[in-house]
Amino acid sequence: MRPHPPLGLMYLSSYLKQRGMTVELFDSTFALRQQLYDLLEQASSKILGLYTNLMTRPSILDIIKQAKKNGFTVILGGPESANYIKEYLDHGADYIISGEGEHTLFELLYALHNGKNICNISGISFYDKSHKIISNPTGALPKSLDDYPWPDREAVNIQQYLDAWQSHHGESCVSMITARGCPFKCTWCSHSVFGFTHRRRDPIDCADELQHIVKRYNPSHVWYADDVFTIHYKWLYSYAEALRERELKVPFETISRADRMTNEKVLDTLAEMGCYRIWIGAESGSQRLLDHMQRRVTIEQIFEATKQAQKRGIQVGMFLMWGYGDEQLEDIDETVHQVARINPDIFLTTVAYPIKGTRFYQDNEQAINVVNQWHEGSDRDLILSQRRSPRYYRFANRYLKSHVEATRLGHQAGIEAKRKAKMKAKHAKWSRALLAAAEDEKHLDD
Repeated sequence: MRPHPPLGLMYLSSYLKQRGMTVELFDSTFALRQQLYDLLEQASSKILGLYTNLMTRPSILDIIKQAKKNGFTVILGGPESANYIKEYLDHGADYIISGEGEHTLFELLYALHNGKNICNISGISFYDKSHKIISNPTGALPKSLDDYPWPDREAVNIQQYLDAWQSHHGESCVSMITARGCPFKCTWCSHSVFGFTHRRRDPIDCADELQHIVKRYNPSHVWYADDVFTIHYKWLYSYAEALRERELKVPFETISRADRMTNEKVLDTLAEMGCYRIWIGAESGSQRLLDHMQRRVTIEQIFEATKQAQKRGIQVGMFLMWGYGDEQLEDIDETVHQVARINPDIFLTTVAYPIKGTRFYQDNEQAINVVNQWHEGSDRDLILSQRRSPRYYRFANRYLKSHVEATRLGHQAGIEAKRKAKMKAKHAKWSRALLAAAEDEKHLDD
């Protein structure tokens, strides 16, 4: 229950409204599916745009079916549909937009409304009259993000989000974004919307937006949804200065990379701005696997970034990934011991899965087993033949958690802490033994 409204759809809404179009944004976060279907039956406009991501495929296909029953033209955008153009067109979508959506969507809607030729619009895919798929390459991305208006927060009920946060956590949060894209080329990460570009907004405009958010919604903290918040030092210092001038210090949480957090001035600036937690994609404690992922980061950079952030009162969250490449038990051992040594405040784990369009998918395409039919699942259901069983990764999680807790307790004074540390160390040892015993179990044998 830490929800955030759909920034991408809100940006599209504000962009289209700025150009004189009428837009109704349906936010599904707190809504029932039937409410959308009722709206489709009543709507006078017959164009529906849907945002697609990794987790939404079955829902999107159901909504497309219902929309077509009501005579809608259906347009899809987002990272998922760009990777499965034929499949989504075959399931009823009329147009698919690849890449950044604002300008392409406007051009397509303008052409449809005015009966203009759509064939040369950049970034769209569709079936032509001879039932041949036309996929036009994406156009150049706008260099300046400042041409875009702020996201259309008034189009959704932000209060529902604030109330959800408040009732579950005693605090409230509003999200914003100061940049688009990531230039790094980690093999498992999808870049189907922004490519490998990175564009930053004017720091003055970002400060103005934050000031507006505070005045309008008064959140207790802010979530910066950038891929790598500290990638550009000069921009960060300029933004911090703009906040100082407005006497704005709003607690915030964000994501970055360890190699962009080893500069002490950067960390001082984050603390000064109000950063209370920063997430790092550590992924593994094995340098061998990090290099295989093309992370371009070292274990020591992760250690240094974590310690320097914590020294300034900034919590560190860490993302970890099991099952990448030819991960061996020794790599898991290394991850467990490095996480205990680095000691982030929070760590979360997932199991690697191949997202279509990524280097990880391409390198493993011949080893992918399809468990569900395409329309029933997602890329998370694509199983690599070398992947071990779910039970194996559950043991890995227990091993990691128990060892880290044992290490933390071992650093505490007192008999009770030492007793608990010994017990957790036993749990870690047992989990490690179970992990080793399950090493030959494959996913489909679980």
